[in-house]
This record gives sequence, C-alpha cells and structure tokens, in this order.
Amino acid sequence: MKGELIPYKMLSQDAFSQWLGIEILESEVGRCKLGMRIRKDMLNSMFKTHGGITYSLADTAFGFTANTHGKYAVSIESSINHIEALEENDYITAESTVNLQKIKVGFNIVEVKKGEQLVALFKGVVYRTNKDWED
Repeated sequence: MKGELIPYKMLSQDAFSQWLGIEILESEVGRCKLGMRIRKDMLNSMFKTHGGITYSLADTAFGFTANTHGKYAVSIESSINHIEALEENDYITAESTVNLQKIKVGFNIVEVKKGEQLVALFKGVVYRTNKDWED
C-alpha cells in the first residue's frame, strides 16, 4: 500500500478518531496533518477543552505519520505540553513530522495549532514492526 494512503485506511478503522471528528487534511510519507472542531461534549468542568482531546488529536497525527513508511508502527512513549486553552467551536490542526528515523524507532514532533497559534506541542517515539500494511 502506498504510504500516503495508509492514514486513510487507519482512519476508516478507527472509531475513536471518527467520534472525535478528525479529518485528514494532508498526507505524505513522513508527514500528516489532521484537523477537527471542538464540540461541547469535549469540554471539561471549566468549560475549556479537555486536555485528552488535544492529546488524542496529536497522538492520532503521530500514529498516522509513523505508519506512512509502510510498516505497522506503535507508540512506545509520548508526551504533550498544553500551551493555550481551547474552547467550544475552535478548529484545531495537528501536523506531525518525522524528525529522526532509525531502523526500528522513529521520533516525531506534532504541533497542534488554532489557526497559526501554537496551542500544544507533542513528542512521540514509535516502534516499527516487521508487518507490512496491505491494500
């Protein structure tokens, strides 16, 4: 399967990301950009977006990007810095790039933005298995 198509297959099998309303904006080998709108049912007790929502979008962008190399890849470590609070109806994007790729391990950075404003920064480490993505 062509690497840039793998995120579309992954999204079609990912009920959680579909529930979030994630859409693929751009996809190529080593890079993926996703977007989603914040809904009322994603807010915390302070009426701000729950941190898990931002984390989930970034984690999905990370996972999709890691798999564009054609092998099943799984997260082995990740972290996020929440920089700005988000509110209902905000539209956010997450762009993941491969910063360093080794034979079995990859390191990615994901920038989560509202427009041009950086709202979160995610770092992830991925392990690539020997299993190929198939059509």
